[in-house]
Amino acid sequence: MLFDTHAHLNFNAYKEDSLKVLQRSLDGGVWMINVGSQYSTSKRAVEMAEKYQEGVYAAVGLHPIHLETGLIKIKDDPEETQFQTAEEDFDYEGYKTLAQNKKVVAIGEVGLDYYWRPKTKARQELFKEKQRAVLEKQINLAQDLNLPVIFHCRMAHDELIEILSRRDGVRGTIHCFTGTWTQAQKYLAMGFFLGINGIIFKVDINETIKKAPFDRILIETDCPYLTPPPENGRNEPIFVKHMAEKIAKIKELSYEEVAETTTQNAKKLFKI
Repeated sequence: MLFDTHAHLNFNAYKEDSLKVLQRSLDGGVWMINVGSQYSTSKRAVEMAEKYQEGVYAAVGLHPIHLETGLIKIKDDPEETQFQTAEEDFDYEGYKTLAQNKKVVAIGEVGLDYYWRPKTKARQELFKEKQRAVLEKQINLAQDLNLPVIFHCRMAHDELIEILSRRDGVRGTIHCFTGTWTQAQKYLAMGFFLGINGIIFKVDINETIKKAPFDRILIETDCPYLTPPPENGRNEPIFVKHMAEKIAKIKELSYEEVAETTTQNAKKLFKI
């Protein structure tokens, strides 16, 4: 059994065949959490999870790239498979109601993303302030409901670490970790897990994987993005096996050990 702790079968990339892909994953022994990025995809993740007694769960949250700022315009980027660019204000009560569904196991994905940013310094700072303010609200929501948080962080690890160092009792995982070993140590010292996906075939984080405690590592796909080799095209949860194989090689463990431990790690963090 494997556990993909970060999937997006609730995204439009699977509009025509999401249930088919989902069933293929379950038949292959892969459980998953479908993660929201705005209210519509969060709601869809919950609706998908409700169809299954076990093996399919949901996370709800507002991704920083969808936050209403009025400060940037994101153009399609062929290297990104691109996010939808619709922006929204964070509705605390709306997300709270959605998150109280029994199939919701986390708030996410939420966080900081400074890859897309305004051109002037003044607008950049306002852009960052809005992201930080909404992140704090979503952390509050997670603590209000006693849920862990799935953090998105792009070009902002030091700031996220600083924010989390001022908060007590926050649980969660750093999705698609690409920081340094020094930054990883700071997250680990605060009790967080590290999410490892297909980015490991593009970015060298072998030191972090090798040195990080095995009981703090989660595997994920971030599908439909970051398709791992040797697969091509759209990513899907069944491909999480390639992350398990890569981690097994780096940590000099058996594939079975990685599958078992990362699955237990997921069940522990998300209380499944």
